[in-house]
Amino acid sequence: MDPDFAPRQALRLDPSLAALHGPGGFFVLRTFADPAHAPGRPLPTLARTYAAGPPDVHRDDPLAARVRRVGAALRTPEPRVAASVAQQGLAARLWSVALGCAALYGAVPDLDPGLLRWDPDGGAPDDLWLAEVRPLPGGASTLAEAVLDGHLAPLNAAVRARHHLAAGLLWGNAASALAGAARELDRWARRHGRTDTAARSRALAAGLLRHPLLATAGTLTGTAFRRRSCCLYYRVPSGGVCGDCCFTRPPRDPG
Repeated sequence: MDPDFAPRQALRLDPSLAALHGPGGFFVLRTFADPAHAPGRPLPTLARTYAAGPPDVHRDDPLAARVRRVGAALRTPEPRVAASVAQQGLAARLWSVALGCAALYGAVPDLDPGLLRWDPDGGAPDDLWLAEVRPLPGGASTLAEAVLDGHLAPLNAAVRARHHLAAGLLWGNAASALAGAARELDRWARRHGRTDTAARSRALAAGLLRHPLLATAGTLTGTAFRRRSCCLYYRVPSGGVCGDCCFTRPPRDPG
């Protein structure tokens, strides 16, 4: 049997995904099972976000709204920088939720983009709500199908169409977000004596980083990751290079 998969009869997810509140932050996924935490207004699904056409400031456009929100928070005049940071932030949320569930429950909820709602005008980390909790096996192939195929491929396509960012940069962001989620979950699990959770998260992340879409994005050593691309954060005012950046210092603009 593939050790990454929990037996189907053992799949258990509580309706509020309460275990994700342990690691907190990027790992929490709100569900409609708890009316107290339901969104206070209608919010777009991620499926609608990925399907958005060319940006138009005169209509309701979740992806354009998110890029504007991030750009304003970072005080950057460059939409492509805001788009890169926004894409990486959403990737980090999706990986954290999926990896956290797989490591803590041995199962993941169905993360179909039509079931996930988000608030593009919210702060960081991105606010996500799941309409219905449907348990699926918590193995690497399920996570790859849910996050890489179901979310990041269409998200990257939408971002590239609008902001002309390189595919390697966006998949580098995705790999960096996965490695970061695994590192944070490993730290939390070790602090709380959850060695099984720590080991499972490391194994899942290592397997996912061998996926063809991520395999050339960087190198994983233990829980440390060094990417082969740059997310452009150094172009943010008062920004710098991230801990896993391919650069050791911010590049100088030519001329």
